[in-house]
Amino acid sequence: MSNLSNPTYPCIAGNTLCVVLFHELELIIVPVLFLLTFLVTFIIVLVLKCSHKPSHHYRHPTNEKDVTQPRQSTNRHRNSNRRHLQGIDAPPELNPMEHEVIPMTVQTHHDVQSSSPAVPQTPTERHPGIFQLVTPLPLTFSVKQNDTITLHRAVMDRQPVILRILKQSDNARERQSFLGFAHFFAELGPHPSLPKLLGVVTVQMPLMIVVEELENRDLLSFLWRCRQDHTAQAAPCDMTERRIFAMGAQIASALEYLHSKNNIHGNVKARSVLVGRDLKVKLWGLGPAFRRKMDTGSAKDLDDIEMRKWQAPEVLAQQPLQQSSDIWSFGILLYEMVTLGAAPFPNIMVHELLQYLQRGNALKKPPNCSNTLYSIIKACCQWRPKDRASLAELNRKLQSGGRSTNDQTVLQVSEPLDMEKYMQEAGYGESVRTVV
Repeated sequence: MSNLSNPTYPCIAGNTLCVVLFHELELIIVPVLFLLTFLVTFIIVLVLKCSHKPSHHYRHPTNEKDVTQPRQSTNRHRNSNRRHLQGIDAPPELNPMEHEVIPMTVQTHHDVQSSSPAVPQTPTERHPGIFQLVTPLPLTFSVKQNDTITLHRAVMDRQPVILRILKQSDNARERQSFLGFAHFFAELGPHPSLPKLLGVVTVQMPLMIVVEELENRDLLSFLWRCRQDHTAQAAPCDMTERRIFAMGAQIASALEYLHSKNNIHGNVKARSVLVGRDLKVKLWGLGPAFRRKMDTGSAKDLDDIEMRKWQAPEVLAQQPLQQSSDIWSFGILLYEMVTLGAAPFPNIMVHELLQYLQRGNALKKPPNCSNTLYSIIKACCQWRPKDRASLAELNRKLQSGGRSTNDQTVLQVSEPLDMEKYMQEAGYGESVRTVV
């Protein structure tokens, strides 16, 4: 039946406008809805396709120069730094330009972890191409050879740095320990009296840890230089008691920070302190603290002969290391500073030291040491751990002493350095005999 014969049909014959309005739903609205649905679906599909498009493109190189690098601006910056490395005087295992074939894919932190135990990724990842002017850094004073780690001086972002480099090895345990130390150091966080961690290199071998360079190196060598005639040297090498108080306060602050992180240093001595150009000091020598974290209850570091003249009586008696054991060693460090690098207990053999202390003996007062400084040394080196001063108390005494002490009198030691004599007095090379 036609619409014209439908009694409900409102339009009369010939009224086109009425017909269009009556059929508006079928003729206009429904087609428009279909069109909108199609457009929305098309746009969604297009967005999803674009979002899955790879962000890096590589093409296979036909030779060393025919290499397409990732298009990120950071990698272009790295490549420019790599070009600056040509001609550096560096050993083959360090020189990243020795094998100029650039890998087709960038090795990620995950790739490194597949060949060594997992270490959490740090935000300080560096690329080896960023280092310039790389030169070997000989140790100023080394008792035993380290066959796994080498040190190099370099420049990164126009500032001097030290590269702590793991020698290339197939030993997965060494890689785990190296990367574990980097993570341990990063987790400590920044502190004014700890060296700055500036980066780690895990994207390719050799693995590296990058720390700031402190120009005057370790404190023990610095103290020995201060023994020499300074007529041809700059005055800042001269040590005064006020400088000892200032340096001591900085080291005590670093120790207090480590203790707040539930760490025991266990290696406090002049060799474990680094000296900057401005003569501010920073505590280093964190290897034993890291190894104790990894090997809970292990005493292998405590049996190290080169540390025993600095260890507290309870450690010499093979009892557990305590935070107060660091305070004893800190007192020995103050003794090293005021004597310009003399060995502690010079006339006592290592295997006799515990019995010597059991009899109530203590470090003798150096000739050029004030009563104020010597009282702080004695407050640290008390036989019973609970009788030793706290680090907070030591900090207050050191800051107070620094304000009142004379800064004009330069500490002097008439006796020149005799390395063989020092090694003997410090107990290096002496066999350990446990005294029960």
